[in-house]
Amino acid sequence: MKDLFSIEGKVALVTGGSRGIGEMIAAGFLASGAKVYISSRKKEVCDQTAERLSTEYGGTCISMPSDLSNIEGIDKLVNDISQKESKLDFLINNAGAAWGAPIDEYPENGWDKVMDTNVKGIFFLTQKLLPMLRSAAKETPARVVNIGSIDGLTSGSFENFAYGPSKAAVHHLTRVLAANLISENIIVNAIAPGPFPTWMLSTGVGFGGDTEVDWSEVGKANPSGRVGDMKDIAGLAIFLCSRASEYVVGQTIACDGGSVASK
Repeated sequence: MKDLFSIEGKVALVTGGSRGIGEMIAAGFLASGAKVYISSRKKEVCDQTAERLSTEYGGTCISMPSDLSNIEGIDKLVNDISQKESKLDFLINNAGAAWGAPIDEYPENGWDKVMDTNVKGIFFLTQKLLPMLRSAAKETPARVVNIGSIDGLTSGSFENFAYGPSKAAVHHLTRVLAANLISENIIVNAIAPGPFPTWMLSTGVGFGGDTEVDWSEVGKANPSGRVGDMKDIAGLAIFLCSRASEYVVGQTIACDGGSVASK
């Protein structure tokens, strides 16, 4: 029972891991003894985050930048990590995009960018990493954790018309993948985060992308009276990747301080 929540020695890939929720999960994994690869579009930012997390939390964090909105970028990431590892214990599909515009002006390219990154990217990255996940699953269950959003559970408050539907698709894709992969000892679940101090939320509430701000006013609108932090999201991700959650399959768990429950 002492190892019920242990992920020590496991190998994880966290997409969108250079900032925000992805960075928080990567930090939690490192602090818990996992080896972590992070990916994001911008190489310089990804490299800097990997170096900083390795220094701050110890362990090994490796940068693998790639654009996961297209098949070429997905193939690049799969090729890069397969040259380093023979198996992958945890895939955290966190890379995501949003596009805000009034409904009468919402552009097709914005819609496509969101859907390609948030839905298509998750499916094809998971598909192409199945050989590595299957290799890990020979020992203990491999895990896929898809990062959805409470905007996929309720109607969002921003003019982000593709984002909420894309996250609802992520939640259902999670159930479909889970049903198909559990027989191979690969467990798939999803997390639907609520308000966290991220670049994406910062742009939505008028902070201009700055995360080093006073979030108390945003937190007051949440039933818990605050926004989430690293321990909240990393703790749930660690649970979903540990022995403690082996009987949890195909679920979407809100991590939102009561936001969905109060609506």
